[in-house]
Amino acid sequence: MTPIRSALDDMIANPNTLHEQEMRAIYAQVLNELIAANPNVFCVEADLSKATGTNPTVLKAHPDNFVNVGVAEANMIGIAAGLATEGKIPFCASFCCFATRRVYDQITLSVAYANTNVKIVGTGPGVTQGPNGGTHMCFQDLAIMRAMPNMQVFSPCDVYELRSLMHYMANTYGGMYMQLLRPKIPAIFDATYEFKPNQAVRLHEGNDVSLISTGYMTHFALQAARELAGEGIAVDLLHCPSVKPLPIEDIVGSAGKTGAVVVVENQTIIGGLGSAVCETLAERCPVRVKRLGVPDEFGEVASENYLFNKHGFGKTHIVAACREVHHRKA
Repeated sequence: MTPIRSALDDMIANPNTLHEQEMRAIYAQVLNELIAANPNVFCVEADLSKATGTNPTVLKAHPDNFVNVGVAEANMIGIAAGLATEGKIPFCASFCCFATRRVYDQITLSVAYANTNVKIVGTGPGVTQGPNGGTHMCFQDLAIMRAMPNMQVFSPCDVYELRSLMHYMANTYGGMYMQLLRPKIPAIFDATYEFKPNQAVRLHEGNDVSLISTGYMTHFALQAARELAGEGIAVDLLHCPSVKPLPIEDIVGSAGKTGAVVVVENQTIIGGLGSAVCETLAERCPVRVKRLGVPDEFGEVASENYLFNKHGFGKTHIVAACREVHHRKA
């Protein structure tokens, strides 16, 4: 039988072109890579495998490692926990709203409390679900998953970080939750990138304002940092792919240097990265912090730009917030 090649195989000669594909396509291709290296890795879906990108990529290449439980997300978590109990490493995916808040009790008991080796993937985080409206727009997944014991929480910003992070997840025991952007996203890193737990990535050096971001918002934060540099405001930009565990030392060090902090996330400002940063700095380095994200509201059917402007956390809002905290500390 001729072995099935993936698009990832075809790109080995030029691995820095992965960002030319959608992130969900790379998610599926990396799952094939992980399964080929370790047959204990499983892909578990709840009838959204085409949206996730694993159908047909993983289904055709590794049908014995592909489980579709149907429209039954709670059952997906239970099956994943059962597989993990038998030594398997399941990656189970669904929309963020279904992968977290719909099955929170099942995750709490069968994954976190039981300390099983289940990897949960939430696709279409925050405003990226704009066309599907408020019912599918989950602004609280980082917050609720962060509050759970025995749970690590990640939000990669591009395909290169996604690939490295998935290798870390597959090779590190424990319950984990990862946000997954689905469309094509510009590259921030390249094929040499290596995810390191408990560490932030400094994308822009500065002494005036600390700007802390994760996932999708890191792209806008980087644009803002470059624009502010043209105004003479030097931004210390920290990208935090890991919301839990939080890169505490990096955050405290940056805040101590600049004395002013802005945090931006594609989430509610209640309980997520912004709250984690505030909690840390209140104990270790009290400075002024401004949180950008979604206020205490539900989403609606709308474009990303409309939602950024309504809630005030797009690129122009990041620039304005950095200006404000910088001028107020003077």
